[in-house]
Amino acid sequence: METVCAIELKGITKRFGEVVANDGIDLTLNRGEILSLLGENGSGKTTLMNMLSGIYFPDEGEILVSGEPVSIRSPKDAFANGIGMIHQHYKLVDVFTAAENIALGLEERGRLDIRAVNEKVSAICQRYGFDIDPTQKIYNMSVSQKQTVEIVKVLYRGADILILDEPTAVLTPQETDRLFDVLRNMRADGKAIVIITHKLHEVMALSDKVAVLRKGKYIGAVRTSQTNPQALTDMMVGRSVTLNIDRPRYETPVRRLELKGVTCLDGEGVKRLDNVSFTALGGEILGIAGIAGSGQRELLEAVSGLYPVKEGSITYAPPDGGDMELVGRTPMEIRRSGVVMAFVPEDRLGMGLVGSMGMTGNMMLRSWRKGKSAFVNRKDPNELALKVWKDLEVVVPSTEFPVRRLSGGNVQKVLVGREIATAPSVLMCAYAVRGLDINTSYTIYNLLTEQKMKGAAVIYVGEDLDVLLELCDRILVLCGGQVSGVVDARTATKDQIGLLMTRLGGKEGA
Repeated sequence: METVCAIELKGITKRFGEVVANDGIDLTLNRGEILSLLGENGSGKTTLMNMLSGIYFPDEGEILVSGEPVSIRSPKDAFANGIGMIHQHYKLVDVFTAAENIALGLEERGRLDIRAVNEKVSAICQRYGFDIDPTQKIYNMSVSQKQTVEIVKVLYRGADILILDEPTAVLTPQETDRLFDVLRNMRADGKAIVIITHKLHEVMALSDKVAVLRKGKYIGAVRTSQTNPQALTDMMVGRSVTLNIDRPRYETPVRRLELKGVTCLDGEGVKRLDNVSFTALGGEILGIAGIAGSGQRELLEAVSGLYPVKEGSITYAPPDGGDMELVGRTPMEIRRSGVVMAFVPEDRLGMGLVGSMGMTGNMMLRSWRKGKSAFVNRKDPNELALKVWKDLEVVVPSTEFPVRRLSGGNVQKVLVGREIATAPSVLMCAYAVRGLDINTSYTIYNLLTEQKMKGAAVIYVGEDLDVLLELCDRILVLCGGQVSGVVDARTATKDQIGLLMTRLGGKEGA
C-alpha cells in the first residue's frame, strides 16, 4: 500500500519570551496512520499541535499539508486544510442538541436546516461506528457521548487530519475500547490521527507510530510494533526509568477514617453523595474509581470540611485514641482540633495554589497563622520550598517564580510536596497525576506509597484503572453518588471495576 504524506513539519520553532517551547522540529504524519505523541510535561507536545490547529503561529519553519506549504493562522485556516483538534476540555453548549452544537459557528446561507444537519450527523455516525442521537441535549449525555460530539463536529467540517488531546482521560475501559474501535475505523478510511497521551499501554494498543519530544526537541519516531513501554520511557526522559509501582503491605493497618450514611446535596437540592459508607485505614491506599461526576470531588471536600453534609457521620480516629466527629466543622476547626489532614484538590491553581505566588508564598499558606506578630515567618516556608524544589526536581528558575507559569507537572509537584510536608495522618488526592508525564507520575506514586508506609490513610481518586490496580490496596467504586462496590485491588480486574462504574449492584460496604 502506497504511503501518502498528510502533514510534514520542517524546522518548526516556537518561543515564548526566552523559553523555547519547540526547537526546530521535523515530523511527518501519513494518511491511514495513528501517531502517538509522547513527552514529559513541558516538552512542547501541545504547543506543537496548537500550531497545527491554528491557535499558535510558528516563529520559524514551515507546515506542509499533502505536500503543499500552508499558512495556518487560525482554527478556521486549520479546518480549511482539513485539520481538526479535539481538546481535553469540551467546548459544548449544554442546552443545545448534539446537531445544534455540531453546526454552531458554520456559515450557512439562509435559515439553518436542522433536519439536513441531523441526517448528515447520522451518516457520519453510521460510517465510523459512533453512537449518539443528533437530537439529544448535551446535558443529558455521558462524558463519552460529549467527546463523540466533539469528534463528529470536526468530521462534519471536513477534517481528515484529527488531533486528540488526552482522549481517554475520563473514560471507562469499555468506553475507551469503543473509542479505539472508532479510531481504527477512521484510520481504515484514510484519516490521519495524532493522539497526545501519557498512557503507554494505550499507545501500544492503538498507534502505528510513536514520536517523542524532550525539552522542546524532536528525539525521534519509532514503529509501535518495534518498541516497548520501557524503551519509550527512556526516550522521553533521556535515561533509564523504573516503571514498576511498589505496593508493600503495611503490617498492622488501623481504622483512621469512617464514613456512615453520608449524604450531600448541591445548591439545587440534587444528591451528589447518597448514603456513602466506608472505612479508610491507616497504612493503606484506598482508591476511588468512577466516571466523571460520580461524587468523587464532593466526597473529598465533605471529609475536609469544604462541602456541607446533609446526613451521616464522618469519624476520625486519631493514633492516640478517642474518636472525633468531623461533620459540621470547618477546615480550620478540623485543623485546630489536631487532625493533620492533607488535601490535593483536582483544581490545582483554582483551589490548591495561588498562581501569582511563587513556591515560597504557596508554602506559607500552610503556616502564616502561626506567626506571633504582625510579620509572617518566611524562613521556614522558604526552606520547605527549597526542599520540595530539590527533592521533587521542580523545573523553576527560583522559588519566587509565579507557579501559574510552570508546566502542569511542576505545579503538581509543588502542591503534592507542600501537602506531604505536613506529615498527614489522612492524605487525600484527586487526580494527582492527571496530565502528568510518566516520570513525574511515578514520582507521585512513590510519594503516596511512602506516606502509606508511615501509617497515613491515603485516599486516591484516579482515572487510570491500570494504575489503581497496581498502586492501591482496595478500590471503592462510585456510581451516581453511591457506593457500587469495594474490591481488593490485588485480585480485581479492569472489566469488573468498569462494570461497577456504570451500574449499581456491587458489593456494598467496606
